[in-house]
Amino acid sequence: METGAIYRPLADLIRPKTLDEVVGQEHILGKNGMLRRVIESGVIPNMIFYGPSGTGKTTVANIIAERTNRTLRKLNATTAGIADVKTIIAELDTMLTSKGVLLYLDEIQYFNKKQQQSLLEFIEDGRITLIASTTENPYFYVYNALLSRSTIFEFKQVPPASLVPAVERAIRIAGERECVTPVVEEGVPRKIAAACGGDVRKSINAVEVLFAAGKREKGKLFLTAEEAGEAAQKSAMHYDREGDEHFDSVSALMKSLRGSDPDAALHYLARLLTAGDLIGACRRILCSASEDIGLAYPQALPVVKAAVDAALQLGLPEARLPLAEAVILLATAPKSNSVVTAIDKAMADVAAGETGPFPRELQNVHADGAGFEREQGYKYPHDYPNHYVKQQYLPDRIKDRVYYEYGDNKTEQAAKAYWDKIKEKD
Repeated sequence: METGAIYRPLADLIRPKTLDEVVGQEHILGKNGMLRRVIESGVIPNMIFYGPSGTGKTTVANIIAERTNRTLRKLNATTAGIADVKTIIAELDTMLTSKGVLLYLDEIQYFNKKQQQSLLEFIEDGRITLIASTTENPYFYVYNALLSRSTIFEFKQVPPASLVPAVERAIRIAGERECVTPVVEEGVPRKIAAACGGDVRKSINAVEVLFAAGKREKGKLFLTAEEAGEAAQKSAMHYDREGDEHFDSVSALMKSLRGSDPDAALHYLARLLTAGDLIGACRRILCSASEDIGLAYPQALPVVKAAVDAALQLGLPEARLPLAEAVILLATAPKSNSVVTAIDKAMADVAAGETGPFPRELQNVHADGAGFEREQGYKYPHDYPNHYVKQQYLPDRIKDRVYYEYGDNKTEQAAKAYWDKIKEKD
């Protein structure tokens, strides 16, 4: 590298210049991919690129800009505001932008409704063509009027096998820039690709770290698998506790527990704990004990509660042990959703106004005074055989409503048999 030259990050230095150089995204950029066909047509519509960081959204936007004769303007919504938008609008219909503006708006989710609306008029008449990118679900974060005028393309995490060539290319170009010959230990590119969770940029950054820290000797740079793992550590985790990644992680954990797959449940627990989200993991595990196991194994709730308490007292990394125990227990336990079904039915009735006055027998004793047509007449179940006596508990208008249905597991069927025998005399 020349002395005094402006330093360019490796990720920027090797950024693809053509669609064929873009890593991954074959579903939209492959030979017959829709986004490729749109770009090659030369007629660029308003578009929203949605997907994780480091999957090529900015790169593809740059390639589009090179293929169009429109003036390119870039804004990042994390730092830009209305004033920046107005500056671009002021350029419209001038010599600077005689053929309109192609606006690349990165992280559009950080623009509020008013900021997004400020673009609407100019997108509508075609003076601005918008290419926006976001790591969050655009249907939740992009203003509907803007959304309806745009085509959404989803970018996906790049599989490790597809990342390997990009890592190898980065090693080669970094060696040329540093004027050294890389001596690469077997498996280094694969290790970096696997550790960086489908993020091309993080993979390239890991290569850059390796070159900065690697051992140099007589014009050679030695890249070891051990150091590759250190350089890429934690790069696999795309995680935002307020974003899609959080909700996808806890959803995957919950559904794996419900689906009785202990291996998948442990995997998603590991992802949450690696990201440091101990609270998120504890909440979903506790919820599953009642929602998915419920009365099929009632002891699961106190056992899991004890495991969660232990985890919170221990903190990470030791918390992984009681939580793993809880996850395996829940995943392998018999399942019943009778609890959640029953309470949801009851909540739906209350929300719909299906209530009515309390039955006279259930009112508090303060209601036994003068002015009532009859005394309370409550029958105390413990005064009767088997501690049960038939009487009405629900309000008159829904007195025959059934919310709880016994599950088809051993525990609930035993309870059903017990009460069927006692109540058959009614």
